[in-house]
Amino acid sequence: MATTGAISSAGSGIAGLLRLPRKATRDPAFAAHATARPAGSVTDGGNLIWGRQLRPALLHLDKSSPPTRRVLLRPVAAAASSSPAEGGDSVGETKVGFAAKYPALVTGFFFFMWYFLNVIFNIINKKLYNYFPYPYFVSVIHLFVGVVYCLVSWTVGLPKRAPIDSNLLKLLIPVAVCHAIGHVTSNVSFAAVAVSFTHTIKALEPFFNAAASQFILGQQIPLTLWLSLAPVVLGVSMASLTELSFNWTGFISAMISNVSFTYRSIYSKKAMTDMDSTNVYAYISIIALFVCIPPAILVEGPQLMQYGFKDAIAKVGLTKFISDLFWVGMFYHLYNQLATNTLERVAPLTHAVGNVLKRVFVIGFSIIVFGNKISTQTGIGTCIAIAGVAIYSYIKAKMEEEKRQMKAA
Repeated sequence: MATTGAISSAGSGIAGLLRLPRKATRDPAFAAHATARPAGSVTDGGNLIWGRQLRPALLHLDKSSPPTRRVLLRPVAAAASSSPAEGGDSVGETKVGFAAKYPALVTGFFFFMWYFLNVIFNIINKKLYNYFPYPYFVSVIHLFVGVVYCLVSWTVGLPKRAPIDSNLLKLLIPVAVCHAIGHVTSNVSFAAVAVSFTHTIKALEPFFNAAASQFILGQQIPLTLWLSLAPVVLGVSMASLTELSFNWTGFISAMISNVSFTYRSIYSKKAMTDMDSTNVYAYISIIALFVCIPPAILVEGPQLMQYGFKDAIAKVGLTKFISDLFWVGMFYHLYNQLATNTLERVAPLTHAVGNVLKRVFVIGFSIIVFGNKISTQTGIGTCIAIAGVAIYSYIKAKMEEEKRQMKAA
């Protein structure tokens, strides 16, 4: 988290700010010269302080005193514009960081790490469920490891913890509750069915977002946007009918996850804040952790104490078991943090396309790693659903871009 926050903030520039050169302000004779020089013209640099020419009366100049050496005060911007070959002041030159000099490379790195961490998380997560099928407890571990990571990062000041008040806390609680419900139900689905099938069902999330915007928020959804969702519904239906790992627990849990994340989006719009994304996600993770603990104790607590932990340790050993729990939680937090930081760096259209490609990568790698057998109809349905999501994301992002341009105009 600290690294991503630092990289994402590196691109903010301070061009246009003027300040006095360090050399002029540290000259021990500066005060004497400033009070003794006569009032010159602006072009000569006389009495030019922060771009304004001061009247002699304001400086209480003694015109009877002999003229002394003038000190020219120039803004840094002017000094930086002159090259060393032209005799410019090297002190005033602005240094450009790597992130500002190569923004495309930095953004590409964010996308790569987002995909990489997401794929690794899904693989480790599913392997963990193969010998430890307790999604409520694992969901708590995901958030717990992330919260510890956030607390350690705050302690060392990377990034610095942003203060939170009661008003912001009230706004973030609904977002965190929806995040917790969506997270737990997603893991229930991951544990019950193939990873590729869960991600295919979760491709329906744009449909739920459109429905909520139309019928809950009262926003008019264009017909073209609704038509773009038809392939998504058709593709998910085709994939579900012939999915070899299909069961109702996995299907219904993934659908509840879609609804939960839809409401999370609605509440997130109401909880817009100037706080950076790294701190916002940290606070959401902390609140969501407290939401997830009670159901994990009630639903899986007795089974875990009786034989859950014993069976897992007997199968893979204590070291392997603890290592898997730690790394699955770490990869979960980091990939979500990278997704948030990536959204800050790119336009909504680029992020939407990237999110679709991410789902393709996860589905493809999960089929290869776990050797899941899928029917021809399931494969075709998955492709149709992903294509529909891509079309929807493109149209939606173009609409948002047009709205911003109209507001700017």
